[in-house]
Parts: sequence; C-alpha cells; structure tokens
Amino acid sequence: MSSTRNIVCPHCSAVNRVPVSKPATEARCGACHKELFEGHPVAVDGARFDKHRRANDIAVLVDVWAAWCGPCRAMAPMFERAASELEPEVRLLKLNADEEQRTSAELGVSGIPALLLFRGGKLVARTAGAMDTGKIVAWTRGQLAGAG
Repeated sequence: MSSTRNIVCPHCSAVNRVPVSKPATEARCGACHKELFEGHPVAVDGARFDKHRRANDIAVLVDVWAAWCGPCRAMAPMFERAASELEPEVRLLKLNADEEQRTSAELGVSGIPALLLFRGGKLVARTAGAMDTGKIVAWTRGQLAGAG
C-alpha cells in the first residue's frame, strides 16, 4: 500500500501527494497553499472534472445539474451539507449540464439532477433524482462499500 495519496486541489487543480499518515483535512496545496478540503462541493468545468476524476486517489461524487431545474435547486443545499459529511474520503463536484453539454453527454446523463460516483477514474455508480443529505451520504457510502 502506498504511503501517499494523490488529492487534486479544489482551487488550482494541482495534484498533491498527501501522506496517508497525515489527516487530509489538515492538508494544504503545495502550489496555491489553500486547504485541500473545506467541506463544500467544488464547481467544475469539463476539464477540471476530468482532472479530478482521473488524478484523485479518493472517490469523486459529481452532481450534474442545471440552474433551470427545480429539483436540482432543491437538492443543492443537501449536496452542500453532504460534502461536510463525506470529505475527505470523497471529493464532491458540481457540473453544470447546460454549460458542459459535451461532458454531460459523454457521461450519458439523460436526467438531472444526476449523481455519478467514480473511484480510480472509473464510474462505479449512478443515480438520478433529488435526494436529501442523509440519502446522498448513505447512497455514496453504500456504493463505495459495495465497489470495495
């Protein structure tokens, strides 16, 4: 087992090697010196999403949403709260389906809000429809345990 894990900075997208022995919640980016975890989802474009998906050694949960979508707006604060419960084991990202139509299409998103869970760059689970914080956290942890 490796003594470090790669964690992508939510601010500058630099890949950081964080010692497994160090609490990830205390880690700072080596490039921009900001905290690697702040308990909030990270808004990303297609390129930043791809970097997080491919370079993170932690799981990545992406919420594909749109501003005009009522269920997406209703779920947004729930997803925000889920970040504080799931970090640092999971990086939560928000991808705007209208602004990133190509990425959404490549991901096969046909309904929003959609949650896609990645581990090691690979899709391990997906679901669509609004969920509350407890269901987001339970679904994510359950899928990760099953993907073990």
